[in-house]
Amino acid sequence: MRLRSVLAPLAATLTAGLAAATCVTAAGPATAHSGPADPPRGHACSPAVSIERFSDALDKTTYEGTFVGNFSALAVDRDGAIAALSDRSSLFTLDPKTLSPRSVVPLADEGGAALDSEGLVVDRDGTRLVSSETEPSVRRYGRDGTLLGRLPVPDALRVAPAGRATSNQTFEALTLLPGGRTLLAGMEGSLSGDTLGVVRLQTWQRQSGQSGHVHRDFRLAAQYGYRTDTGLGLVEAAATPDGRLLVLERGFTVGVGNTVRLYLADLRRATDTSRIDTLTGTLTGHDGVRLVRKTLLADLADCPSLGATAKQPQPNPLLDNIEGMAVTGTTRGALRVLLVSDDNQGATQTTRFYSLRVRP
Repeated sequence: MRLRSVLAPLAATLTAGLAAATCVTAAGPATAHSGPADPPRGHACSPAVSIERFSDALDKTTYEGTFVGNFSALAVDRDGAIAALSDRSSLFTLDPKTLSPRSVVPLADEGGAALDSEGLVVDRDGTRLVSSETEPSVRRYGRDGTLLGRLPVPDALRVAPAGRATSNQTFEALTLLPGGRTLLAGMEGSLSGDTLGVVRLQTWQRQSGQSGHVHRDFRLAAQYGYRTDTGLGLVEAAATPDGRLLVLERGFTVGVGNTVRLYLADLRRATDTSRIDTLTGTLTGHDGVRLVRKTLLADLADCPSLGATAKQPQPNPLLDNIEGMAVTGTTRGALRVLLVSDDNQGATQTTRFYSLRVRP
């Protein structure tokens, strides 16, 4: 996805169509020409991450008869707009300044059925790559929602009995690495036979033709093992400009709330596991498999609450079922990152957007 700084005017412009909604700003409004100021030190979640603001403006709203929520993924469109994917088969376009919906299109599979859509990439030609955790699958759609094609998926990653994956634990994350030639999907849960907590990251490589032109389609490429924290699943990944990954891990405990941690992951020197049937010794390294290296950037429970309220118990009232993430630009060496929570269209959860600054 093309990197643009799209959130700078957010605090100053969340007014017109969304005036009645909640928007809490951690830093003072920035003028259009100056860019955002550094957030106060008191808004640090960790030495590497700070939160600038959050917005509940879209919570429990509708647009053109479609519920606005259930968001599972975000991406930056070629014009700077925010593409927001609902796991109920709807793809919204949001205004980059106000986050108000501009349009919505329905998505469907080859038989016209709804998708459990979880991951989103806007490709260089403007088409949309959408992962579903039902089969799992990665499909390509036009801007109008027309189904254009489908990528191959390794047999082992398919839901049992076709493969070794567990239903609702497959392609939750999707991102395009810098250069646009490598697509990566992250499994939320482990395959049967793999060590619990070790999940697979599958990549596809875009091929060039004889004329040097890059094709639209991708072919299966390397696969990697990634270890999640105990009790957490991998729910999103977003490529950074230097080719590393921001990874969101999330879990939920009844009566306690959500755990959401942001990691920086590095694929370099990780073992290609595409031909390794089961990953069983990777916790000790006895099998020689090198997992993807990860570094904790922040536990979001450590962020200041900024006055947020929660509809159910949470370690921090700012937290909710955070599931979508996009790198929207850079400012003075820091990444500007937008997160969104999936409210599951339920009364105890909130559709909440979070604006972070990350220095990886």
